[in-house]
Amino acid sequence: MSGTAAPRALGPLAGCRVLELGGLGPGPFAGMFLADLGAEVVRVDRPGRGAESDAGGPAAVLDRGKRSVVLDLKLPSATAALLDLVERADVLIEGFRPGVTERLGIGPHACLARNPRLVYGRMTGWGQDGPLAAAAGHDLTYIAVTGALGAIGEAGGPPQIPLNLVGDFGGGGCYLVIGVLAALHAVDRSGRGQVVDAAIVDGTTHLLASTFAKLGRGEWSDERGVNRFDGGWPFYAVYGTRDGRHVAVGALEPKFYRSLIDLLGLDVDPAAQHDRGAWPELRRRLTERFAERTRDEWATLFEGTDACVAPVLSLTEAAAHPQLVARASLFTREDVVQPAPAPRFSETPTRPGPTAPAVGADTCAVFRDWGVDGVDRLLHTGAAVQTDRPQERIRT
Repeated sequence: MSGTAAPRALGPLAGCRVLELGGLGPGPFAGMFLADLGAEVVRVDRPGRGAESDAGGPAAVLDRGKRSVVLDLKLPSATAALLDLVERADVLIEGFRPGVTERLGIGPHACLARNPRLVYGRMTGWGQDGPLAAAAGHDLTYIAVTGALGAIGEAGGPPQIPLNLVGDFGGGGCYLVIGVLAALHAVDRSGRGQVVDAAIVDGTTHLLASTFAKLGRGEWSDERGVNRFDGGWPFYAVYGTRDGRHVAVGALEPKFYRSLIDLLGLDVDPAAQHDRGAWPELRRRLTERFAERTRDEWATLFEGTDACVAPVLSLTEAAAHPQLVARASLFTREDVVQPAPAPRFSETPTRPGPTAPAVGADTCAVFRDWGVDGVDRLLHTGAAVQTDRPQERIRT
């Protein structure tokens, strides 16, 4: 039960060691992101966490490219073992509520005392302080208080939920990765690690910088569905097609708008594009025109033009779109479609990491490879768990 070998290093973060304390959503996404960039990521889980991805495999996308260790951090011996790993790590990321890691004896003070160069990344919804810091929440509640949720949806209708892309993964996981990378750069200059406090409310608010700028200039109404990028402008909107599907229209600039109305055969004055008084009639005519053909018929007509019209695809359909195929933006592993690493690098190319291991499959191997002794004793006392040897993991 020696576990699997560390993935061969590729990418700009090759040689960087990351400990990820097991959690949900944005934390594991950040760990996957770092692994995609070439870091060696070890996920540390508690015994019997009971997650759907315990068995690993290609569907555990957020755990690809990682190795898995199980430690019972309620036991002092497991805490001591984790600190031994911390001493050999470059980064630790965790997504617990404020104060939890401190109570476990693995908070920033304890970890930085063992490894002054460590970057300690913290991922929360509300942040480490403030009146809601200790409160429960989810993506939806976090983006609700930032104004992002309230700005999305049709005029007169309820806010529309943008999956959990804006909060968990945009304002959360991506900002944690950005903070970790910036802190690693600072370590190279100063030799000192630090704590990165990444909060979904902070990141989501930061993503709204352009919208707040427009609001400040009087170019944005604090009302849903009446603005440039929220469907309020008829030439930047979604329209239904004859087959019950949709096309997305983004013809903002005059030359793109002119191309749109020419290809649609509409008898309208392109110079009157920004005549708001004419917009209700323009929207009615666009709605009627797009309803005359199917989505794919419109896609064929507009493909390769400057009218900025695209078919609205499902997740399954997206995998077959020629642009995504040409870029290899998605790939399939054992019938599971998943995104390829992004962005791309000319000198330090990346590739998807191996399939996710079963939880605890690499406990012995990680302790051996990182030069930490005493794993047999930890296994004997239940402070650590090594699951059965995993099946061979696939790398595309």
